[in-house]
Amino acid sequence: MPPSEDKRTRDRLVRAILEAGPSTAVVLAERLKITPAGVRRHLDALVKDGVLEAREPHQRSLNNRGRGRPSKVFVMTEIGSEKFEHSYDDLAVLALKYMNSQSGSAMVSGFANARAEEMERKAKPFIAKAKNDQEKFEALAEFLTSEGFAANVHDQGLGQELCQHHCPIAHVAAQFPELCEAETAAFSRLTGTHVQRLATIAHGDGVCTTFIPNVTKKTTTEKVGKRA
Repeated sequence: MPPSEDKRTRDRLVRAILEAGPSTAVVLAERLKITPAGVRRHLDALVKDGVLEAREPHQRSLNNRGRGRPSKVFVMTEIGSEKFEHSYDDLAVLALKYMNSQSGSAMVSGFANARAEEMERKAKPFIAKAKNDQEKFEALAEFLTSEGFAANVHDQGLGQELCQHHCPIAHVAAQFPELCEAETAAFSRLTGTHVQRLATIAHGDGVCTTFIPNVTKKTTTEKVGKRA
């Protein structure tokens, strides 16, 4: 395979992981219509270059475990994210550092809140179409994906787990956690319940994970208690 074709294939692999989140070699091979041997060759090269890394799959429940040792998943490294998505990060960090030095942390917090409020404003049309809580959470994930966060939501016992497999501002948020905090508060307002951020890419986790308790079940329980 010519070098230029190798590069195109590896770019497609990276883009697939960027959009879908941590993925196994088998899943990537099926998605890109490449032989398993071929996809592993490209993955090995990307790992060697520091663009990807292999990790144990993200599991929070024993019910998710099948027989045998689970296949490793491939995730973007900070180097990979910077190469593909963070061309303006250094400028953003410098701007926030300047704001912090001139006006203190209150200015940075104000910016983080303004960003979160703008995100909330743009998300509301997505969520307005939802007919129930599940659709509301899925609509939030759809909105976040449209903003480059590669998000999805899945059932997790007493609630839903919102996963953002990519973060366009991870490098900036690593230095200014106010951005993550304000974003989490916006999720709470959009879903109508207290949410809990369990992990963030900015702090070295493979996925940004937010737990959203089941709103309907909680409301139903409260109503029954009041009637009693």
